[in-house]
Amino acid sequence: MAAKKREKKIKLTKEEIKKAKGVFKYLKPYRLSFSIGWVFLILSTTAGLIFPLLLGQLLGSAGTPKSSEEAVGLIDLNNINKVAGALFILFAIQSITSYFRVVIFTNVTEKALRDIRYDAFSRLIYMPMDFFNKNKVGELTSRISSDIVQLQETLRTTIAEFFRQIVIVVGGIIFLGILSMKLALIMLATVPVMAIIAVIFGRFIKKLSAKAQTETAASNVIIEENLTGISNVKSFTNEIFTLLKYRESIDEIKRLNIKSGIWRGLFISFIVFCLFGAIVFIIWQGLLMTQGVNPTLSNQNFYSFIMLTVMMGASIGSLPELYANIQKAVGSTENLMTIIHTPSEKEILKGTQKPMITGKVQFKDVRFHYPQRPDIEVLQSITLSAEPNETIALVGSSGAGKSTIASLLLRFFDTTSGVLSFDGVDTKDIDIEYLRSHIALVPQEVLLFAGSIRENIAYGRPDATEEEVFQAAKQANALEFINSFPEQFETQVGDRGIQLSGGQKQRIAIARALLKNPAILILDEATSALDSESEKLVQEALETLMKGRTSFVIAHRLSTIRNADKIYVIDNGQIAEQGKHQELLAIEEGIYANLVSLQMQQ
Repeated sequence: MAAKKREKKIKLTKEEIKKAKGVFKYLKPYRLSFSIGWVFLILSTTAGLIFPLLLGQLLGSAGTPKSSEEAVGLIDLNNINKVAGALFILFAIQSITSYFRVVIFTNVTEKALRDIRYDAFSRLIYMPMDFFNKNKVGELTSRISSDIVQLQETLRTTIAEFFRQIVIVVGGIIFLGILSMKLALIMLATVPVMAIIAVIFGRFIKKLSAKAQTETAASNVIIEENLTGISNVKSFTNEIFTLLKYRESIDEIKRLNIKSGIWRGLFISFIVFCLFGAIVFIIWQGLLMTQGVNPTLSNQNFYSFIMLTVMMGASIGSLPELYANIQKAVGSTENLMTIIHTPSEKEILKGTQKPMITGKVQFKDVRFHYPQRPDIEVLQSITLSAEPNETIALVGSSGAGKSTIASLLLRFFDTTSGVLSFDGVDTKDIDIEYLRSHIALVPQEVLLFAGSIRENIAYGRPDATEEEVFQAAKQANALEFINSFPEQFETQVGDRGIQLSGGQKQRIAIARALLKNPAILILDEATSALDSESEKLVQEALETLMKGRTSFVIAHRLSTIRNADKIYVIDNGQIAEQGKHQELLAIEEGIYANLVSLQMQQ
């Protein structure tokens, strides 16, 4: 049976509220505008509260003798023209104050959210690599997108509406008590209770509908998976099994929807009889109070009472949803504040020195394990060295630790023990941005950013001139295929470079590295996934790139590292063999010799 997704109940905790308060730091620069917005909110809310009072007086004035002189301030409540005029003035006040409230709250909200977006993304950009190993990129993206949207809606409208409805409910109760204490008590004993029951009823039905929708989605997944993999279904003759699985899912949909229909019917019956019945009961009692020789309630006050009751009922009904939205916003804010307050890479990986980086690198008895897996030592007593302009090849089976060495060079992680130094200075003492500015990486899976070819090459050095970008492309053997496109350097590469072939993407990456002009180069399986023709062009470009630089080459295809100055064979996190190509071939039953022999047989 498809897994059922349960709705997560959101509860506010002291810790969440404390973190959520961090959002006020972003409102502080705009507090004057925000305060003015609240003034307009109070004015528009007050006008909205007076409206049902005046409307009731207007409706109740019909048939009232002119001799009666009941007035509020300068308004004669028995004068239809004056009450109508007062209502139009009230509408004008409310429309003007509502306009400025909405505009001011929107401006303040957007400015604050811009600052939050920037701080959150700038914090993510500077997070250590281990942070991204612990957190999913999709989840982090959601925090900056959907969480911001939730916060946006709350700051812009929800808080204002919640405050407005609270004022209407509290103010309405006070006004009702002034108009008729007896009728107010009758109303408070019926309408709010019925409204709360209706809200609870509605939320229960909503949950049933959500379960049915989840189950429907699960049944659609069954259809999609089995039609996509129809060859597997048929080859294993699993049609009956698939149909039974689907039947079980749609039976559950039927059960949930029927149950939802029953409760919806009860809900409608409740609304018709109980809620409307309560309103009729109040009107009946109010009318009784307006009749007789000595009526205890005037027609005007009775109508005002009814108008206020209707408005209060709507406000009470909207409060639970508004409060739920505020709860969600608190959760969203807590997520964003968690990101913003997480220590950045520069705060964790401290280092201030900026020595001359010539390409001299030394690993001395380096050990390393990933933070999430302290029980598995990936590198064990690694000792190797590279002189300026040397080519160092790292060879070994998958999982041996080659890419981990590359990660340590870039200081994505720090060594667990031992020393990794650049020109005699411990990597932990070097400013991390300064160090990385002297290193370039050409990975196996090249990631190009959506944009033009020129923009992707210039990523190596954003301030590069057009001529420098052109020369880098030429040296990377990329100029020919770039010029074959109608838009040449302005050609859009598509999402993740989907419009280009593997070899073309590799040459763009090489051009990017050439433009950076690093002292140290890391080539991580740069030609392993290419066809022979593309490999030849890429290899030529790599040879150009490697000239005058210390290069660390991680390779499965051993033909690419024959001329390396040093070859280190990594096996289970240790250096098993080291030397030049011919020296390693001479080792009888050696790991390197065996790898070469296996590749020659392919």
